[in-house]
Amino acid sequence: MLEHFSECYFDLSGPILCPVLGSITPLFIPNSSIRLIRLIGLCVSLITFLYPPVPRIQFDPSTANSQFVESLRWLPYENIHLYMGIDGLSLFFVILTTFLIPICISVGWSGMRSFGKEYITAFLIREFLMIAVSCMLDPLLFYVLSESVPIPMFIIIGVWGSRQRKIKAAYQFFLYTLLGSVFMLLAILLILLQTGTTDLQILLTTEFSERRQILLWIAFFASFAVKVPMVPVHIWLPEAHVEAPTAGSVILAGILLKLGTYGFLRFSIPMFPEATLCFTPFIYTLSAIAIIYTSLTTLRQIDLKKIIAYSSVAHMNLVTIGMFSPNIQGIGGSILLMLSHGLVSSALFLCVGVLYDRHKTRLVRYYGGLVSTMPNFSTIFFFFTLANMSLPGTSSFIGEFLILVGAFQRNSLVATLAALGMILGAAYSLWLYNRVVSGNLKPDFLYKFSDLNGREVSIFLPFLVGVVRMGVHPKVFPDCMHTSVSNLVQHGKFH
Repeated sequence: MLEHFSECYFDLSGPILCPVLGSITPLFIPNSSIRLIRLIGLCVSLITFLYPPVPRIQFDPSTANSQFVESLRWLPYENIHLYMGIDGLSLFFVILTTFLIPICISVGWSGMRSFGKEYITAFLIREFLMIAVSCMLDPLLFYVLSESVPIPMFIIIGVWGSRQRKIKAAYQFFLYTLLGSVFMLLAILLILLQTGTTDLQILLTTEFSERRQILLWIAFFASFAVKVPMVPVHIWLPEAHVEAPTAGSVILAGILLKLGTYGFLRFSIPMFPEATLCFTPFIYTLSAIAIIYTSLTTLRQIDLKKIIAYSSVAHMNLVTIGMFSPNIQGIGGSILLMLSHGLVSSALFLCVGVLYDRHKTRLVRYYGGLVSTMPNFSTIFFFFTLANMSLPGTSSFIGEFLILVGAFQRNSLVATLAALGMILGAAYSLWLYNRVVSGNLKPDFLYKFSDLNGREVSIFLPFLVGVVRMGVHPKVFPDCMHTSVSNLVQHGKFH
């Protein structure tokens, strides 16, 4: 069942425990040694990042079984065991998490003067929780870890946020995600009472009655829909982004939004296939409304972060359309778009952070004509704007194309509405770039001009490489996930 891999030399506990140890170390260093604290945090996050390429090399894409499995008898009397492993669905989410954390620490390098130890500790604990969530093969422990993820994010927004309403935004974010998940906990307890275990491998072979599936699916949906987020439970996201520091927005858009969609892929779709088919029209309707509504709402926003936040809602609801299209193209495309969104959306928030560091405002009306004073920034901003529009040759194109292909096979009307959302996405992306970069300078509001420095260029460079790599030569990604996605579609999941 979950044996595997005595021949494997990779140990999952390494990338999971490394951030834990790294988060504890700065607590014993005096606040006066802030440079040492920064270096420790950055080195630990880079060491953790070097771990996931190891399973990528040893990863066997020909099997859908979980690999590099770790097991621990956690509560043996209740038949609850800690099972962790990596398959084609989770491999790249682990890599994305470890990729973004060093960048978040680098982004806050100069602003880490107050509560520096706590800043490093919050991000490293967040990294540990996200890696553990991606590898977890037990719904109960997945719930425990996924509900622990908002805690460091709550602290990041509340302590290092940028405005007066940061406390309200932090509470709103925390309560939305927590209240939605209460139903998931009740559903997991119901599963435990019925089956006597929460081992995912056993649950995947357990047949629930159709009525029970519908009840459990709704409970899981209540938790995952808030995290995606889907309309109408998306209100917390724009507020959280506006109040969060730049690094907080990067981690929120790049990693946290993937919790909901990953939960659908890992639990809702394979465990409750009949309920999934029953609720697919409902998901299609909500997602299509969200794509059109949030795209139109984006055109009316005046805050740079809110524009990108609403754009994220539209992209993540396009992901849900792909996930609930019962074919390889739709599900594979949704995973690719999640990975691409983690790069592109994070880079756009970094662009906004660059402007805010210099001019201390995010209101669109104060900007204009930056191409003449910040040419390097304008070029990079233009590249990621094109990537956000899913221009062919960038990472988002292949994911969105596959989603549309998969959705068209199931429902041509939904695919048409999703394509209309992509057109609106191009409209608000070009509108944003034109307002910020083109036109005349506004010296009454902006009077300190400086282009990207070396540290900022080095932060953007990995995103540029990643977006081009995924867009020009995406073959490695479908190759690794194809068997797992095929298993999700074929083996009794969408009958």
